[in-house]
Formats: sequence, structure tokens, C-alpha cells
Amino acid sequence: MVRVTGKAEQRRRAVAEGTLCLAPETLEKLRKRALPKGDVLTVAQVAGILGAKKTAELIPLCHPLPLHHVEVQFILERDRIRILGSAETVGKTGVEMEALTAVSVAALTLYDMCKAVDKGMSIEGVRLLKKEKEPIVERTDS
Repeated sequence: MVRVTGKAEQRRRAVAEGTLCLAPETLEKLRKRALPKGDVLTVAQVAGILGAKKTAELIPLCHPLPLHHVEVQFILERDRIRILGSAETVGKTGVEMEALTAVSVAALTLYDMCKAVDKGMSIEGVRLLKKEKEPIVERTDS
């Protein structure tokens, strides 16, 4: 692991995205909750959040981080689902891997839950959109 002992703690946030491409008919069934495995979006959202929390267990040299917030959102389009994942913490290292893992696990869960009705799906464009860090300013009351 990379040594971070000398680094100052900062507020850190990262946002990632990915896309599940699928048939419009599959998306319509998903919207109507008519797929065999049930409420696909809710299960995928929870899976993405859990994936972010388990990142250090999945990526061998990734620092385990106390996550303060993880969010997974879906934007439904005609033949694709855009997946947005964000992670936040206060720490000495960033949360890019946690945001990317959230998106990846959510995409894999969507794929798994839709594969019975759509054999032509693909997961594309998983990437980091943004990472931010902000120094923690100590308040001094006089």
C-alpha cells in the first residue's frame, strides 16, 4: 500500500459513471417491474452501495476507508441506463476506487437481473468523472 501517514486529512469526493446498453423492450419491462428477478433498480442501487463499502476487500492494495456517504443513481434512456456513483469521506486518500466500484457493481447487478430476457446487453464506459478534495479548516472560537 502507498504510505499516507504524512498526508493531512481532507474532505474527499469522487463521482464515476458507466452505462448498461440494453434493448428498449428490456428497459420497458424494468420500468414496469416485470422482470423475473423483481425490482431491479432498487437491488442494483443497494448492490452498488455495498460494493463501494467493500472496495478494499476487492482491490488488493486499496486503503480501507470510512465512507461518510455513497450514492448510486440511474438515468433511464431509450436503450441504456446511465449509472452515476459518488462516494465521500474525510481522510488521507481519495475515494475514486469506491465510486468506480459502486458503478461497476451496480452495472453488474443490472446485467445479472436482466440477462434472462436480454442476451445482447453490454456494460460500457465505466470511468471517473470527477474527484475533489478540500482542506479541513479548524474553527477557532475566541
